[in-house]
Amino acid sequence: MKRRTFLIGATGLAFGASFGGALPAFAEDAKPEKTDLAIGVGGKPLLYYLPLTVAEQKGFFKEEGLNVTINDFAGGSKSLQALVGGSVDVVTGAYEHTIRMQNKGQDIVAVCDLGRFPGIVIAVRKSLAGEIKTIADLKGRKVGVTAPGSSTALLLQYALQKNGLTSADVAQIGIGGGASAVAAIKNGGIDGLSHLDPVISQLQHDDDIAILLDTRTEEGTKALFGGTNPAATVYLKQSFAQENPVTTQRVVNAMMKALKWLGQAKPEDVADLVPKEYLLGNRDLYMQAFQNSRQMYSPDGMVTKDGYESMMNALKALDPELANADVPYEKTFDPAFVKAAKI
Repeated sequence: MKRRTFLIGATGLAFGASFGGALPAFAEDAKPEKTDLAIGVGGKPLLYYLPLTVAEQKGFFKEEGLNVTINDFAGGSKSLQALVGGSVDVVTGAYEHTIRMQNKGQDIVAVCDLGRFPGIVIAVRKSLAGEIKTIADLKGRKVGVTAPGSSTALLLQYALQKNGLTSADVAQIGIGGGASAVAAIKNGGIDGLSHLDPVISQLQHDDDIAILLDTRTEEGTKALFGGTNPAATVYLKQSFAQENPVTTQRVVNAMMKALKWLGQAKPEDVADLVPKEYLLGNRDLYMQAFQNSRQMYSPDGMVTKDGYESMMNALKALDPELANADVPYEKTFDPAFVKAAKI
C-alpha cells in the first residue's frame, strides 16, 4: 500500500496507511482541524445507515468535538454527488462508490466499514407472487429502488444479470426511503422493489410482498455474491483526510463507538434511540426489522480483501466501464483510522 504520512496537529505525530504494526494513538489534546462538518447520506431512516443515527443520537460526534450537520438525500448517488461538488465533507454511503470514483481518477476512499452485508431485499407485490417467482420473472416489470445509481439499484442490476437479464429489462423507478417506498408498493405504482429495512419488514408485516432475494443475512449475501459484500461505509476525499487527519479520526472514532453500541444493543434500545418517525408507526415492527438486519453491521469497521474482491467482481460483471478496471484494494479503503480508533 502506498505510504501516506500525516502530521497530527502540533504534536508532529506521523502515521501512514501502510504502517506495519499497531498504529500510535493520537495525542489526547490534538484538536480537530475542522469542527463543523457536513455529512451526506442517502436515506438516513434506513437501517442500512443506522450507525450514523446512533452516532448522532448518542452524542458520539459531540464527544469527539465535532458539530455535525447531516444532509439526507434521496439516495446514495445523490450524496456522492454532494461530496464531489463540495457541499458535504464526508459521506455515509455504499462502498462501491469508492471503486467507481477511483476508476474515474477521483481519489475517494472509505475510512470505516459499517456494513458487511448489503442488507438489501428484492421482493414483489404479493398479488404478483404467482406470476413473478424468480428474479428472471421481473422482465418487463417496474421495480422500485431508493434512487437510480444507488446501491439498491446496483444490487438489482447484478441480480438481473446473474439471472440472464440486463438492467434494461426492467424499469427502475426511484421511490426514496421510508413511507414513500411503502406507499409505492401499497398503491400499486410498482411491481416490486429492491430496498432495505425498515421498509421491507413493514411490507412483510403487512403481507404486501413476497421475497425473491434477501441479503440481510450471510446466507443470502453468499448466494448472490459468493462471499461477504461491503455495504455502507464512511467515505471521503483523500485530500480531506490528508488536510484534516484529526477530524477524520474523530469521525471514525464516533462511528466505531456506534458499531460497538449496536453490537451490544437490544432491539428496544434501538427503538428508544431513533427518532419516532423512523418507527413508521409501529415500534414492535421496527424492533423486528432491526433484529432481521443486525447481522449486517460490521463488528470491526474493516473492509476485508475478500469483501473488496466480491464487490470488484460484481462491478466488473455489471459495468462495461469497469470490466477491465485496475483499482487496487488499497485505493478504496484506508484502514489506518479504524486501527487508531479510540472507543
